[in-house]
Parts: sequence; structure tokens; C-alpha cells
Amino acid sequence: MCSWCWGFRPVSDRLCAELPDSVRLVKIVGGLAPDSDQPMSPELLEKIPQGWTRIQGMLGTEFNFDYWTKCKPRRSTYPACRAVLAAGNQDKYDEMTDAIQRAYYLRAMNPSDLDTLETLATELGLDNGRFASDIRSDDIEQALRQQVQLARNSPIDGFPSLVLERDGELTTVTRDYKDHRPSLAHIASLLSGP
Repeated sequence: MCSWCWGFRPVSDRLCAELPDSVRLVKIVGGLAPDSDQPMSPELLEKIPQGWTRIQGMLGTEFNFDYWTKCKPRRSTYPACRAVLAAGNQDKYDEMTDAIQRAYYLRAMNPSDLDTLETLATELGLDNGRFASDIRSDDIEQALRQQVQLARNSPIDGFPSLVLERDGELTTVTRDYKDHRPSLAHIASLLSGP
């Protein structure tokens, strides 16, 4: 649910497609904002749409600003993270990530709401009963906490982030929002280094 992650999608998709065979890609949810039923603060209600406008101008990313009038925004991304993990139990991790981003940024749907996430699961053809059970399960909660902790312990500088693990050492990978090649070059230099 990070708007920069949405803006980075075309570049990250190319990067993932062109990673060397020796690199095993592991995607994790970063958490961003814990559970909350509170309405988004007036400051964020102003700041986040301004961010969308900036990203749109910089990268050409499409946003549906109807979200800000049709939904009741909350600063709560953990439900979406749980949905990705629950969908991953049915081999639809990436598909749910994509569905959540499209729902939020293009369809003006609120992915902080469980009913939105369950609608997306239905649209993806997931087993609805299993998804509904998994998203509320202790196992998914534990997986979320572990991935959030991993993100917090990693040398990341925000969302999205790219990190290469080599011989147990984590190194932040260069990120360019317009071009995947600097990241590929940095990964190649890290892999060929001592």
C-alpha cells in the first residue's frame, strides 16, 4: 500500500524478470502501518494525495483520486499484508499484491477493510473459506510479525527497498524509480565482489 511501491512496479517487474539465475528472489511485506480503526489524520489526508500527484508527475503512474472521497481512509496496512500472506498459502502472493494495489490506486477500494480483501480473494479464485480463516489466523499473524521484524532489522531506507543477502550479509541495492538497469548493475557488482 506504499504509493512509491505502486510507482516502482513497472521497474521492479522488469528487474525481477531480469535477475540472474543465481539470485533467489524473496518478497516480504514491510508492514508500514499497524492496525487502526481510527480515521486518517488531516495531515495524512493532505500529504498522501500530494505524494500521489508527485509520483504521477515524476513517473507517469496512474492513480484514481476518487479513493479520497469514496472511502474512509485509515492508516492501517497490516490487513493488506495479512491478505498477501494468506493468499500466499494458496500460491497467489504476487497476484494478491497486484490486486490490492490495483484496488487501492485504480478502483478506489479500501484495502484496510477486510471485506475489500475478501472481495479480491474471490476475484482471484481463492478458496474463500480458507482465505477468511487464514487472514485471521495466528500463523499469518506470526508470519506478519516475523516479516515486519526482518524489514526493520534490514538495511532499508524506506519502501520499496531492495536488499541483497550474500554470505549472511545484507546490503541495500541501488534503486532507480525510472530504470531497472542501475539495480541490475549494482547486484552484478555485489555478486562479483570479494
